[in-house]
Amino acid sequence: MDSFSEVFNLVKERCKTMMSDTAYTCWIKPIQPLELDEDTVYLYVPNSFQKSLLERQYDGKLKDCFKEVLGFDVHIVIQTDKETQKQPVSEKPVISERTAPQPEKPDETKTPDKKEGSEESIRGDFNDGNYDYTFETFIVGPSNDFTYAACKAVAQNTDNSYNPLFIHGPSGLGKTHLLCAIRHEILKNHPNTKIIYTNCETFTNEMISSIGNKTKMDQFHNKYRTADVLLIDDIQFLAGKESTQEEFFHTFNELHQAGKQIVLTSDRPPKDIATLSARLQSRFESGLITDVSLPNFETRLAIIKRKAELLNITIPNDVAEYIANKLRNNIRQLEGVVKKIKAYKLLTGSSPSIGVAQNAIKEVLNDNQPVPVTVERIVEEVSKTYSVSPDDIRSYKKTANISIARQIAIYVIREITQMSQEAIGAEFNGRNHATIAYTIKKMEEILEKDPKTKAVVNDIIKNIRNNG
Repeated sequence: MDSFSEVFNLVKERCKTMMSDTAYTCWIKPIQPLELDEDTVYLYVPNSFQKSLLERQYDGKLKDCFKEVLGFDVHIVIQTDKETQKQPVSEKPVISERTAPQPEKPDETKTPDKKEGSEESIRGDFNDGNYDYTFETFIVGPSNDFTYAACKAVAQNTDNSYNPLFIHGPSGLGKTHLLCAIRHEILKNHPNTKIIYTNCETFTNEMISSIGNKTKMDQFHNKYRTADVLLIDDIQFLAGKESTQEEFFHTFNELHQAGKQIVLTSDRPPKDIATLSARLQSRFESGLITDVSLPNFETRLAIIKRKAELLNITIPNDVAEYIANKLRNNIRQLEGVVKKIKAYKLLTGSSPSIGVAQNAIKEVLNDNQPVPVTVERIVEEVSKTYSVSPDDIRSYKKTANISIARQIAIYVIREITQMSQEAIGAEFNGRNHATIAYTIKKMEEILEKDPKTKAVVNDIIKNIRNNG
C-alpha cells in the first residue's frame, strides 16, 4: 500500500469517532486520496455534489483529523471527474495523470434493504483494515475484566439479568470499544437484530429537531422504541436536560418492559450525575453497574503491542515500555502515539525509537488538551439544556426560561473563554459591558444560593470542555 493511502486510512479512522455512522459511510468513506504535496492534501470524489457538501460541512473535521495524524495543518483540495487531476508524486498514490480513481465496488455480500440499526448500517463501521472494535481486539486486564465478561454475556444473551448494563469510567478507557463489540457480536450471530447505537448528544439533537412536528416525532419514537438492543454512549450528558430526560425515561420504560436489552456508558456512576431525575437514576441502578478503571502497566503494554500489530508496524520493547510508563491514564492516547509513530515512519522513514516516541507523546498530549471553544458551541449547549433556541438566548425576550438561559450562557462564556465584557456583549446583540457585568454578578449570587442551578451550570461547563 502506498504511503499517502495509509495516512488517509488513519485519517478516516479518526473521522469515524467524530461523526455518526451514516455520515461517515455516505460522505467520508467514498473519498479517495490523490496526493500530499507539502501542506496541501488532494482528494477525489466522483461528483460536484459530494465535493460541495464536503467543502461546506466536513472541511473542518477533515483538517482536524489530518492534523492529528500528520502533526501539522493542511489545506484540502477536493477534485472531481470534471476537473484536471493533479499529477501524483512517484512514491505516493499510484494514479495516472488526469485519471480519476475508480469508485469502490459495492459489497455484494451485503443484504439489501436492511432496516435502520441493523447489519447494513453497522458492519464495517470500524474496519478499513486498521482496527476492529470487537471483543477479540479488546485487551483484558484487572481493570476491566469483570466489565468485559458482563458485556460478552449481554452480547451472547447468556443471562438477561444484566439489563440495563451501566458501564462507567473515565474517558478513553474502552467503554465505546465495548459498546461496538456488543453490537458486532450480536449481529454476527443474529444479523436481523435491530440495534440502535448512538450517543446522548445525538439522541438529544434528534429529539429537539422532532419537537413540534408530529410526523418527525412519530419517526423518532419508532426508531428508538422499537429497537431490540439500545446502546447509548455518554449518557451523563442527560444532566440538566429535563425535556430529554423525560423523553428518555419513556423510551427506557417501553424497551425495558418489552424485555429489550439496554446498555449505557457514562464517565461517572448514576448517583454522581448531577440533576439526573430520581426516577432515571433508579432505572439505571436497577440492572448491573460496572466500571472500567485505569489499566496497569502490563495491560498498557499489551494495548501498545496489539495496536502496533494491527497497524503493521514493529515497536521495539524498550520503546513500547517507555510509552506505557509515560501514558497511564488513557488508552486512546496510547493508541494515538502508535498511530503517530506509524505516520512518522510513512512520511519521513523514521524507525520507532525513544526519540520518536517522545515527540509522538508530546503531540498526542497537546492534541488531547481542551481546544478553545466557540461562543456558538456554548450557546447551543445551553439552548439544549433549557429547550430554547440560540436565537432566543441572544434576543431581548424576557420570559423566565429564556432569561435564565441567557444569563447562564453569558456566565459560562466568561468562565470558559475569559472574553472581555465588551466582547461578550457584542455576541448578544450589542449589549453594553455594564449589562454583562450585572448579569455575571447576578449569576454568581444565584449559584451561591441555588445548588440545583449550580449543578446544571457545572455540568454545562464540563460538557463543553469534554466535547470541545
